[in-house]
Amino acid sequence: FKQTMQVLNGGRVGIAAQALGIAEGAYRNALAYALERQQFGKPIFVNQGISFKLAEMAMRIQAARNLVYEVAWREDAGMSYQLQGAYAKCFAGDVAMWVTTEAVQVLGGYGYTREYPLERMMRDAKITQIYEGTNEIQRLTITNCLRRGEISNYQF
Repeated sequence: FKQTMQVLNGGRVGIAAQALGIAEGAYRNALAYALERQQFGKPIFVNQGISFKLAEMAMRIQAARNLVYEVAWREDAGMSYQLQGAYAKCFAGDVAMWVTTEAVQVLGGYGYTREYPLERMMRDAKITQIYEGTNEIQRLTITNCLRRGEISNYQF
């Protein structure tokens, strides 16, 4: 059982990184579109409804990146990373799903067509919330660590 959990933990690091890459790709697509698409003679980026979405995407992606880098560092250093892996896999998967959904909103109907890569990115983002332990399982791992007192103040 212990070896199986170690394999799953290692896989979760990769899935968190995959989710991060999906989120970054969706963000870049949405940003490029918002800067290029003109409405009333101006790029749609100048509308707060669009620019605030993009700002929120950038913040969430950076937070996910920090978690992914921490868990990768812990793995490379030979340290325990079950808890950090659960944080990273769960959060990065949720960020990827949220960013791809918002990116589709930025592109409007185009975001949902196969002509643009976002529809595939949204499907790819969803699977990162499911395989190698659903995000509900990741939350269960986190709550088990809370119950056992394994979460120290430095992590907050």
